[in-house]
Amino acid sequence: MATAARLREHYKKQVVPALIKEFKYANVMAVPKIEKVSINIGLGEATQNAKLMDGAVTELTAIAGQKPVVTKAKKSIAAFKLRENMPIGCMVTLRGDRMYEFLDRLMNVALPRVRDFRGVSQKSFDGRGNYTLGVKDQLIFPEIDYNKVEKTKGMNITITTTARTDAEGLALLRMLGMPFGTREGRIIQQGL
Repeated sequence: MATAARLREHYKKQVVPALIKEFKYANVMAVPKIEKVSINIGLGEATQNAKLMDGAVTELTAIAGQKPVVTKAKKSIAAFKLRENMPIGCMVTLRGDRMYEFLDRLMNVALPRVRDFRGVSQKSFDGRGNYTLGVKDQLIFPEIDYNKVEKTKGMNITITTTARTDAEGLALLRMLGMPFGTREGRIIQQGL
């Protein structure tokens, strides 16, 4: 958990004062912070092959360091051969030290391992300062053993912040070290 302490200390010592200076907050409690990180793997193919779900749960446990919850279908859809309560994905929500540790690994280890990586998009904010990132391949995480992977699975990573606007959320994530790209493809990174 040394990496969690590293990112949290960086947030307290460098990011908070910089955000107060940039957005002129009157109170330290008004400075945006990261509340939680949700990781979701959707497996529509699990309706035909139930073994895929076991692999996804194992891999997500290795990536997040926490056992995920299996998500089930809410409605039956005949066209997709889907019945109600059939497992179709898994998700995990990280808070506290595990959240900071995962973010540190995501920004400094996993994302740079993406082939032809030119930074993540700045347009993936939801209007309230929360950021969602799509990853096409779970193999970018060093915890995954390449030989044990049956099928590559994508995942959605949602970073929920207390920021009220996208500009505040962007500034927070950029100062924490999220490698945002530009239109030219260069990575703009500030922080660690």
